[in-house]
Amino acid sequence: MHDAPCWDDELIKRYDLSGPRYTSYPTAVQFHSQVGSFDLMQALRGSRKALRPLSLYVHLPFCANICYYCACNKVITKDRGRAQPYLTRLEQEIQQLGCHADLLQVVEQLHLGGGTPTFLSHAELRQLMTSLRENFSLKDDDSGDYSIEIDPREADWSTMGLLRELGFNRISLGVQDLDPAVQRAVNRLQSLGETRTLVEAARTLQFRSVNIDLIYGLPQQTVASFADTVAQVIDLQPDRLSVFNYAHLPERFLPQRRIERQDLPAPGQKLEMLQRTIEQLSAAGYRHIGMDHFALPDDDLACAQEEGRLHRNFQGYTTHGHCDLIGLGVSAISHVGDLYCQNTSDINEYQQRLASGQLATLRGVLCDADDRLRAAIIGQVICHFELDFALIEKTYAIDFRDYFAAQWPALLALAADGLIGLKPHGFTVLPAGRLLVRAVCAVFDRYTAVYGQQRFHRSSEPATVARRPSVG
Repeated sequence: MHDAPCWDDELIKRYDLSGPRYTSYPTAVQFHSQVGSFDLMQALRGSRKALRPLSLYVHLPFCANICYYCACNKVITKDRGRAQPYLTRLEQEIQQLGCHADLLQVVEQLHLGGGTPTFLSHAELRQLMTSLRENFSLKDDDSGDYSIEIDPREADWSTMGLLRELGFNRISLGVQDLDPAVQRAVNRLQSLGETRTLVEAARTLQFRSVNIDLIYGLPQQTVASFADTVAQVIDLQPDRLSVFNYAHLPERFLPQRRIERQDLPAPGQKLEMLQRTIEQLSAAGYRHIGMDHFALPDDDLACAQEEGRLHRNFQGYTTHGHCDLIGLGVSAISHVGDLYCQNTSDINEYQQRLASGQLATLRGVLCDADDRLRAAIIGQVICHFELDFALIEKTYAIDFRDYFAAQWPALLALAADGLIGLKPHGFTVLPAGRLLVRAVCAVFDRYTAVYGQQRFHRSSEPATVARRPSVG
């Protein structure tokens, strides 16, 4: 599906209601405390028996400076020594989980997120990668998708050389905005030159892919200033762009209380920023992959979408949906077989539990047959903008119209509004519905139970403040 999204003000206003981003189904809202480390051990046993390939996510929460917009799980400190006690416990977790993986379970995908992973010293990064290689079967031939998030203020040529040596071949650079007034308002001062240096280093060192993160809706942003930022980033020619919508939730995220609400652009301005950004990126040859992600036509994400191999997980869009995902570190989420589980989000509790010989698993959910069915439907819709009823019926032994009889009026309403093209054998998300694809997915979400009621809102591109790039 290569159709660019079609902008329709009336539809966007009507369906612009908040909802899940569907990086999983069930979503993290459904996680509960009855799931724990025993369930994770059982799931890993099943994964080992089936010899499923692995994806690893490692959370490194430290940042030297606070960005006022950020809602990531993080620890702000100038003391670089604070990372070592955390790394000690992280290595314990790596060992405890790694011993449950078979050597034949190859790690096809690895992602270091945060926080700021490059907060670690070169020695600490080596130490971490050594631990991962000793306990999991990482690839040595550069064929895996091994990525890391980078704050351009926390890296240089030597850092990039080290990362390449350690096996990383994809990077994601946090830029957010290049306007100095916006940067001052969110306490993140960084120059275009710093970002350009790392992009050039990545090209010279033959990193496979460069992603750049931007955020619209930040304080002091204007439609014109953000368009200028997008134009400057396009000149850098990243392989991918993630363009997130800032959600101002100071009651939940304390750093956001330093942002004055009156400094934020109005909702109409934010929508204009998004519209202008889509136009700029489309004109520059980028494809709208979906849900805030854009990629060049020869990028792996674009190729996977064209070939029907695209998936979505907690890092965004991915080509490795067939892998079991093991999350390592504070707040990290795993998806192994039918199990979703998450570590505690409190770094002290995380370290204490590992120190006492326990895993840090705190909550999660075990999927049932209905969850698996709905997850498959939502995944098809959000990744490929279409759904084949017959394929679902064959795979899950159901009669689609009968099983989803309660949802059928909602699909008819979406078709009447021009979001989907509904036919007896399936439906396609039309260009006018691509920016509202979450509203289509929500029809099949039994936990939201919207079923045709006009309660969808803020579904046009996700409201998010966390850096979660697509990583391959």
